[in-house]
Amino acid sequence: MTYNGYLIDLDGTIYLGSEIIPAGKRFVESLQKKDIPFLFVTNNTTKTPETVAMRLREEFSLTVEPTTIYTAALATVDYMKDAKKGSKVYVIGEAGLIQLILKAGFIWEEKQPDYVVVGLDSEVTYEKLMKATLAIREGAMFIGTNPDKNIPTEKGLIPGAGSLIALIETATQQKPVFIGKPEAIIMEKALGQIQLEKSEVLMVGDNYETDIQSGIKNGIDSLLVLSGFTPKEAVPHLPEAPTYIIDSLDEWMF
Repeated sequence: MTYNGYLIDLDGTIYLGSEIIPAGKRFVESLQKKDIPFLFVTNNTTKTPETVAMRLREEFSLTVEPTTIYTAALATVDYMKDAKKGSKVYVIGEAGLIQLILKAGFIWEEKQPDYVVVGLDSEVTYEKLMKATLAIREGAMFIGTNPDKNIPTEKGLIPGAGSLIALIETATQQKPVFIGKPEAIIMEKALGQIQLEKSEVLMVGDNYETDIQSGIKNGIDSLLVLSGFTPKEAVPHLPEAPTYIIDSLDEWMF
């Protein structure tokens, strides 16, 4: 089957930590040569689209426009704008998340925010977790950027945003609104960005729990590539099969 566009994960699909996945690079370059629309849909909130594009260019010699990168941070901003619960926000996260939220016009507030947004933060402290917990208990909307429990790196699987969110969920006894894959929020926003219908696109990724579930849960065909999070030995035990499974993106035929 042919697709008019592709939604593509980054970490574990195009690169793995600080190392490029050659087949992933060739896959994107083939899309560019064939002028097939694509959008990187990533749960990574630590960097802005401009920073991601610069990294792809400088570290991996892969040149793409920032407009082809849609992060869970962007989807979080879009969700808060739609929710219209207020303008005050407290964020646990890194620059890529905080900068985008403040740039969108939201105001930093630690004691009585309207929203508490929790994403990956490599410098998280007990004080940050405490402020978030108290604010949520006082009525702030609890937003989790993405449910990823782990991040695939060249060192192995390390804690992801979902691990921090789970801690605060335990402390507050409240469930967050999740924005990133596999939730409908980010997928619907991504389809709006690429301007295609569900039936026209293929979701490509290495993580069954997020990338592939985002396809399965939202009626989008999915392609699992065994280059990152989900190992080959797990495939026979998956509760619902992806539309396609391949060892390498070099195997995919356009």
